[in-house]
Amino acid sequence: MTREYPPEVYGGAGVHVTELVAQLSRLCQVDVHCMGAPRPGAERVVAHQPDPRLQGANAALSTVSADLMMANAASAATVVHSHTWYTGLAGHLTALLYDIPHVVTAHSLEPLRPWKAEQLGGGYRVSTWVERTAVLAAHAVIAVSSAMREDILRVYPTLDPGRVHVIRNGIDTDVWRPTGAARSGSLLAELGVDPGRPIVAFVGRITRQKGVAHLVAAAHRFSPDAQLVLCAGAPDTPELADEIRGAVAELASHRSGVFWIREMLPIGDLRELLTAATVFVCPSVYEPLGIVNLEAMACATAVVASDVGGIPEVVVDGVNGTLVHYDADDPVAYQAGLAGAVNELIADSERASRYGAAGRERCIEYFSWSGVAEQTLEIYRGVGA
Repeated sequence: MTREYPPEVYGGAGVHVTELVAQLSRLCQVDVHCMGAPRPGAERVVAHQPDPRLQGANAALSTVSADLMMANAASAATVVHSHTWYTGLAGHLTALLYDIPHVVTAHSLEPLRPWKAEQLGGGYRVSTWVERTAVLAAHAVIAVSSAMREDILRVYPTLDPGRVHVIRNGIDTDVWRPTGAARSGSLLAELGVDPGRPIVAFVGRITRQKGVAHLVAAAHRFSPDAQLVLCAGAPDTPELADEIRGAVAELASHRSGVFWIREMLPIGDLRELLTAATVFVCPSVYEPLGIVNLEAMACATAVVASDVGGIPEVVVDGVNGTLVHYDADDPVAYQAGLAGAVNELIADSERASRYGAAGRERCIEYFSWSGVAEQTLEIYRGVGA
């Protein structure tokens, strides 16, 4: 059970479910219950919409109504696996209704994302209640990193540690791979990006969690030769969209080479951007793991990232990237640290290339989706499915 499923994929959880389903389907029968528009032609996939009478209601209420539809439709399941709070209630109710095990994958934790109150208002209290209910009742909880497991046990101290398992996200290194030089008519050429100047790239949603504002502030201190390509869309709120719009405009008024892509890009264009980048920056202030770092690493690009959550389990400082300490009480120091780390790699292209090569090798060796699927199936067997 998932909110996101192709073609409606907005973030890391959607990527995770997409890849997990593809691999699990080789090992067992998988039915997908997702949200949004119907998925015509998608085998064993059912999309659910909220009650139309809730149009204009708080988004949390609409989500809960879609969860009820999911639970009603899942009577044939022998195990239910939910992802994120969006489907946590659906998974919990399915387990109660049909007396089957419920497995929860925690991609993040609502109590650790207080900025979501900006987006959901009182619905944030609903999402927090849903998550707590689902996690505490689940037969097994999967954390996407060791740091995430520690967070789960800290936030939910009554949870039995034996029910919380670590299965890290994966990456398809056949799909995410270095591409050739940018061609005429390619994304970067159309944007007007200068291939002769260093490129700093960011890919992610406009949300407090992803730290976009910190990156834009840090970019004022980037080497004058550096270009910044922001692939950033889907703002959480209109107010946040306005904030980032103003910050990017201010940056562009002081330096050249600032490019902002606001729509989701196809994988081919993202590969081109990540391969061409000298440095990929992940300025997240909260990140249980960060699939986007794996995508950049698989494209053989050096990474500069914050040292929060599960990121240090992916980005090894001094091996395939640089970690920058994040202190919520000292944002200026954090922004200066991001700029310094980026400038060091821009000034040392040999080290940047070495980090990129090491990052791709790390993806190949440690982060395969087939391994994720096999570990997940073992969890299903362990809960008696």
